[in-house]
Amino acid sequence: MKKNIGLFFILALVAIMLGTFINQQLKKTEAIAQVGYEEDLTKEEGLQKGAMAPDFTLETLTGEKVTLSDLKGKKVILNFWATWCPPCRAEMPHLQTYYEDYAKKDNVVIIAANTTYNDQGKDNIQTFIKSLDLTFPILLMPDDSITKLYEVLTIPSTFMIDTEGRIQHQIIGPLDTDAIRDYVTELD
Repeated sequence: MKKNIGLFFILALVAIMLGTFINQQLKKTEAIAQVGYEEDLTKEEGLQKGAMAPDFTLETLTGEKVTLSDLKGKKVILNFWATWCPPCRAEMPHLQTYYEDYAKKDNVVIIAANTTYNDQGKDNIQTFIKSLDLTFPILLMPDDSITKLYEVLTIPSTFMIDTEGRIQHQIIGPLDTDAIRDYVTELD
């Protein structure tokens, strides 16, 4: 009887492990299908410090395409935001100040990914950008596949990515210019 209970327990653990593995593979396959990038998704990934930042390509308001992996060799500040978000509005002038005063010197690219799929349209985004005189790249996300890929639940959320393309920090909530500088100085 004890052998049967032990065997049942071992089989249950194996079934749970197998189910977890299959579920992870299905999620990875779904992410690949949504974003269209297999090679980076098969590498060590996740949002833990040191993991490769998931790759993506998005368009700016003017239709230019920006691919994250093309920025390798530069430090990247990847910011997720929306026009209706008060903390995002408060953070944007700090990103602009950093962009104007330090980005070139620090070898940093700022890309602000607007959650366009839940924002109020391109005209509203353009008005927002003009009202704050933002000049760094603003990317448009037509669906939530990238926020899911990055597991973004709260905006603003910012990822500090090093020159190798690895996530070094994930910050939830608004940043000021000093905090941005502090995080950037820790990047290689």
